[in-house]
Amino acid sequence: MNKKAFLFPGQGSQYVGMAKDLYDNSVEVKEMIKTADEALGVNLSYVLFNGPEEKLKQTEFTQPAIFLHSVVLSSIIRTLQAEGAAGHSLGEYSALVAAGSIQFYDAVKLVRERGKAMQQSGEENPGTMAAVVGLDATVVDECCREASSAGIVQSANLNSPGQIVISGSVSGVKKAMEICKAKGAKLVKELVVSGAFHSPLMMSAKEKLEKALDGTPVYDARFPVYANVTAKPVTEKEKIKKLLVEQVTSPVRWEETIKNMITDGFDEFYEVGPGKVLQGLVKRINPDVKIFGIDKYADVEKFI
Repeated sequence: MNKKAFLFPGQGSQYVGMAKDLYDNSVEVKEMIKTADEALGVNLSYVLFNGPEEKLKQTEFTQPAIFLHSVVLSSIIRTLQAEGAAGHSLGEYSALVAAGSIQFYDAVKLVRERGKAMQQSGEENPGTMAAVVGLDATVVDECCREASSAGIVQSANLNSPGQIVISGSVSGVKKAMEICKAKGAKLVKELVVSGAFHSPLMMSAKEKLEKALDGTPVYDARFPVYANVTAKPVTEKEKIKKLLVEQVTSPVRWEETIKNMITDGFDEFYEVGPGKVLQGLVKRINPDVKIFGIDKYADVEKFI
């Protein structure tokens, strides 16, 4: 008997035209997307289906767009019956909706608030992020510590063996990039982002999100959701709230999350949402587990 887990992507997986074929083929998806437009008071579906890409790339649209695509998919594939879930950064919200911890209507508003707060935080405290390939996590942490005299910088996404994203002030990240190169990184590349996500520069976003979460009903999860902050399973509502707040300024411990899920017996993973980013990461973390992607309506038909 295979133990299934749903994985939900984060920012960067969006593309123009996402969820359009789902909308055209499923009455349930159509209703959910209309509900999201109403909840937000913006025509999010128009941006999903038609772009322009520049608009879809703005954090306040990107986050609800990816969330919406992921959640409508998890709703129409629920007969697959996952026994656990995890989401990369923003994807954690999709995972919590799939686990019944946050209601769809509330979560879509929460995700928009998070996106707006993070975008605003990025404007108030400009920062950047960079991918570092080919160095061990402990070495990257050392590089960040050495660079901290130049400005704030820390590991933000521990994605897979030898693939780490650092985040912080422009001067801190640039300095850390130099040090990482000097220590033998294969590739160091600055990312196009609207802020220093998962770093202390997101403090104002963290405070706003905490307020928004205070006004949002959160329930115990039906199955364990592995949290980014701890890489461990959580089902209890108070803990879930606390970890979502901490997540804004803490690293995403993705490699550890997947390893812990495999240790706990999960052997069949489904990336639910746009793109293939997480499928690539899982293959690098452990090439022996089964990983599938569900993005388009054709994928849904394959598995249901």
